[in-house]
Amino acid sequence: MRTVIQRVAYASVTIEGICKAKIGKGFLVLLGIEEADGQEDIDWLCKKIVNLRVFEDEAGVMNRSILDEDGEILVVSQFTLMASTKKGNRPSYIRAARHEVSIPLYEQFCKKLEEALGKPVGTGEFGADMKVELLNDGPVTICIDTKNKE
Repeated sequence: MRTVIQRVAYASVTIEGICKAKIGKGFLVLLGIEEADGQEDIDWLCKKIVNLRVFEDEAGVMNRSILDEDGEILVVSQFTLMASTKKGNRPSYIRAARHEVSIPLYEQFCKKLEEALGKPVGTGEFGADMKVELLNDGPVTICIDTKNKE
């Protein structure tokens, strides 16, 4: 699993002109899934996300987690995160998981993240043409790949 996590003041996802989900202060998580991903990736990544210390404390140091801030999370599936640009100029998405693999993993990831956060997580719609709006706070943007844990 590959993620881009953005600390946001707010974020929303709109599908066909209708707002599917919106959050205030928290994280926008863009999630890419590959065939080799599984429950171990989900568990590790969810724990990592809710414990990331990227919110400022009283001294202005990024030392607080989203749990400390009682923040919100919006998760948007994004197969393009699995793009390979090694050859030519047209990205290859061969590493992106097929729908029958990625949809259940995406749903499991969102459920596990809700459990770890202790509140509902906003989501987009898998495979839909989504318009994502956000105000990146900082900016703070963190990339995490479960295949590069060390």
